[in-house]
Amino acid sequence: MAKLQRAGIQAFGVNPAGVDSHVTYAKKLAFNFPLLSDPDRLIARAYHALKDDGHGIQRSVYLVKRDGTIAFAQRGAPPVDEIVAALGGKS
Repeated sequence: MAKLQRAGIQAFGVNPAGVDSHVTYAKKLAFNFPLLSDPDRLIARAYHALKDDGHGIQRSVYLVKRDGTIAFAQRGAPPVDEIVAALGGKS
C-alpha cells in the first residue's frame, strides 16, 4: 500500500457482498482501503471481472487515471511495481 500511496494511487476493492458484511470482513482482514459493494455485479461485468459462469468474480486489477482512461488492466494479483510503472512512476 505504501508504494501505491507514494505514487498517488488510491486503492479500493469491489466485491458482490453487501455493505454490512464488508464492515466485518474489512475489520477481520485489517483492510486499509475502501471496499465497495457490487451486489448486482455491474462493476464486475463492466470491468470484465466475471468468471465464465457469469456469477463468480475473477480477481482483477485496474488502474484508472484521473481522466478516466485505463492505464493498467490485469487479472490476478500483479506485482505492485508493475501497477505503479503504468503511471510512469517509480515504486
